[in-house]
Amino acid sequence: MKANKRTVWFLTLLSLVAVVSIFYIANDNSKMPFDGLALFGDKAPTPDAVVDKVDGTDKQTPVFAESYLYEDMRMTVSNERSHLIEQLTMKVTSADYTAIEKNEAFDEMAEITKRNSVEALMEMQIIALGYLDAFVKTDSEGVNVKVLTLDGQSAKQAEEITHLVMTSWEDARNVSVKFETGS
Repeated sequence: MKANKRTVWFLTLLSLVAVVSIFYIANDNSKMPFDGLALFGDKAPTPDAVVDKVDGTDKQTPVFAESYLYEDMRMTVSNERSHLIEQLTMKVTSADYTAIEKNEAFDEMAEITKRNSVEALMEMQIIALGYLDAFVKTDSEGVNVKVLTLDGQSAKQAEEITHLVMTSWEDARNVSVKFETGS
């Protein structure tokens, strides 16, 4: 049976919508610091703080300063990998290299792309566990995870993150988890 391109694209789009819908339905929305209703209240929302309501009092905790550091780390890794992919692309398109060298470069590009997607998925899964932010970097030595949290750290939390990483990345042999407290 021969499927045309339109049918394949439709089924791909439909499956993507289904996966995203299931993720948002399964995600516990009670952990969200902003519920959208604050737009219509008398008090303006504070963009640089998480507001926790405990016993009727508002406790504001700034978290974005540390979160920007995580974004900087992501951008640094992304820039390094983009530069490496550019070099590998030039190698693949050049006539100066053999077919074996081009295949190796292509395989390395595929590995970089796979690492990027797995790291992004692990970061989303860790944040879904209730942490403020997460940074995951895989390399030949293992997986390094940095987690931004307000609650501090515990051995149980580190075990949970390690288990998540080990199940998400088949090449994860050595997992390092570091917690940073948002202040």
